Amino acid sequence: MMGIIRKITQHPEKILQVLIDGERMSFLPDRCFLQLEYFACLGKKLNLENPTTFNEMLQWLKLNNRRPEYTMMADKYLVREYIAKTLGEEYLIPLLGVWDDPDEIDFDALPDQFVLKCNHNSGTGMCICKDKSKLDIAKVRRELKRGLKENYYLKHREWPYRDIQRKIVCEKYMDDGSGELKDYKFMCFDGTPRCSFVCADRFSPEGLKVTFYDMDWKIMPFERHYPHSEVPIKKPQSYEEMVRLAEVLAKGIPFVRVDFYEIAGHPYFGELTFFPGSGCEEFTPEEWDATLGTWIPLPK
Repeated sequence: MMGIIRKITQHPEKILQVLIDGERMSFLPDRCFLQLEYFACLGKKLNLENPTTFNEMLQWLKLNNRRPEYTMMADKYLVREYIAKTLGEEYLIPLLGVWDDPDEIDFDALPDQFVLKCNHNSGTGMCICKDKSKLDIAKVRRELKRGLKENYYLKHREWPYRDIQRKIVCEKYMDDGSGELKDYKFMCFDGTPRCSFVCADRFSPEGLKVTFYDMDWKIMPFERHYPHSEVPIKKPQSYEEMVRLAEVLAKGIPFVRVDFYEIAGHPYFGELTFFPGSGCEEFTPEEWDATLGTWIPLPK
């Protein structure tokens, strides 16, 4: 008991991590909420007057860089039209359907494998179906309804999600032959990809691994919240094409993460993310938080 009390007194931010909830605290202005959440997650005061670190920069951008087109770019349904016009339809994962209500979905008409997700959030309600004969359809509908109710903007005050018209999207199930579809995430600063990372082992007993690479596909000497993979990850065949496409999508944006998948050497667009980890994930060593912060030019 004394050990628990000692931890709480030494790290009061741990109490906030338990108590803070975006929807319950909807009465708080964005600025106040972000200051609380930042302290709860990182144990330090958020400097919004003179942000210098990567995480501080993301918080500043949440409040000050509210370009209306970001809402469309964060919408997992509407962004498809933007990608088709900007890059070409060949980079889109095939769309199987879109609905406003889970009860509208005709599961008999869907193939044996597919992916269902909400267009306005990250994960809640998602269904990755590899065998429709084993699918609990009633449960899937319940989870999708829960996902549609989620106010993702309030969770971390990532304002592009605030005005998305909520829908359910169904896409083709994609398989790269590895048993786990890897996504390649390019961190783009002022329109230029400066590094990338790969998420792997999402469903392993050890948990998610996140490995950062420089633009020459050499492992970078830091971690961000998650441990890096001990197993070398092969550079994707379409790496140079992914870099070129990321540059196109990131043009004119202070910071954005551009995600791709690769199937048989062909890149497919994943999503655009303006605030990875909501700007609340620690770096190890910590100085890399400051290093990446120097790569973001804050707009006036």
